Amino acid sequence: MHGVMDSLPLPLDGITVVAVEQAVAAPFATRQLADLGARVIKVERPDGGDFARGYDTAARGLASHFVWCNRGKESLAVDLKDPRGLAVVRELVAGADVFVQNLAQGAAARLGLDAASLCAAHPRLVAVDISGYGAEGPYAHKRAYDMLVQCEAGLVSVTGTAEQPVKAGIPAADIAAAMYAFSGVLAALLRRATTGRGGPVEVSMLDALAEWMGHPLHQGMHGATPPPRTGLAHSVIAPYDAFATADGEQVLLSVQNDREWRRLAEQVLGRPELADDPDFATNAARTANRERTDEAVGRALAHLTGEEALTGLEAAGIACARLNTVADVAAHPQLAARNRWREVGSPVGPLRALLPPITLPGGADPRMGAVPALGEHTDALLRALGMTDEQTSVLRRDGVIA
Repeated sequence: MHGVMDSLPLPLDGITVVAVEQAVAAPFATRQLADLGARVIKVERPDGGDFARGYDTAARGLASHFVWCNRGKESLAVDLKDPRGLAVVRELVAGADVFVQNLAQGAAARLGLDAASLCAAHPRLVAVDISGYGAEGPYAHKRAYDMLVQCEAGLVSVTGTAEQPVKAGIPAADIAAAMYAFSGVLAALLRRATTGRGGPVEVSMLDALAEWMGHPLHQGMHGATPPPRTGLAHSVIAPYDAFATADGEQVLLSVQNDREWRRLAEQVLGRPELADDPDFATNAARTANRERTDEAVGRALAHLTGEEALTGLEAAGIACARLNTVADVAAHPQLAARNRWREVGSPVGPLRALLPPITLPGGADPRMGAVPALGEHTDALLRALGMTDEQTSVLRRDGVIA
């Protein structure tokens, strides 16, 4: 059995994906497919490509968003508004297993590249439409950037401090849509394996992020007051916050039940009387007296270094963490100990990247391919379709490809 497990290929080996994609939602979804072994052909505009290429130059001259979302893909730079360019993509789609697009609402349909049209022509194809708000309804044609959808989905209303709502520091709406598109593709491929038919997959950013609103949404819908914005604190649990230590670190701790509170009071705060004090003995009491609870914890931790605080909290069995910076995460000892870092190729040389979170022990390693230059694979892809160098030269002369 061990030998069989060692020979397992990546689960999407042999799957071909064509993606007319931009920004984050679709590219992040298809990058997951590429990591699991799929061949992903990324269709980009000849005049600059995916506009995420121009977001910044933080990754040694490349855009950080683009590097994050586009490793392991082949870049085909082709003008879809030219019938010759559109014909190339249609031919690629005819031989593909999956098609993904996140063009502006209605644009794919005008090109005949919407999921319904493609699946009608190619019954085995899994075709994914990713949109901001869905194909129907009053918001269907509304522009949908991540921050806007975070606001529409209510995420910003529960994120931040009591005084100031803030958006999430990562593109939460894009990521939510990407992960549902990714899982939708896997589900549709599994269904195709048993029925022989692919079919359309529809994902909207609003639907995805509204689902992620989870307990605040259900809390508010069913009659209770929605949770207030509490910064790093928890709306219904205390103590649950970050506290400053003597050396300027911030240590986050969370007490989930009254047994943990007793251990915290006795072993860390040095105030065992608080364990049975009716103002602190239960979570309801601590939450009602949050300011006094946090003051007691803050006073004790202020006399300790960050390391001393974490050591004491761990010894008492209290959940705790450092409030890390991005640089701290890049140097995180747990990621290093588990060998989670790799290097991927790019037009500017090797770049550091995390292994994908899905681990499949016993099989092939994730396929963490290079980040492509714009149009890097155009000629090879056209040759594979039977196009001559002369024909390719004409298309390049006319600006149809790059």
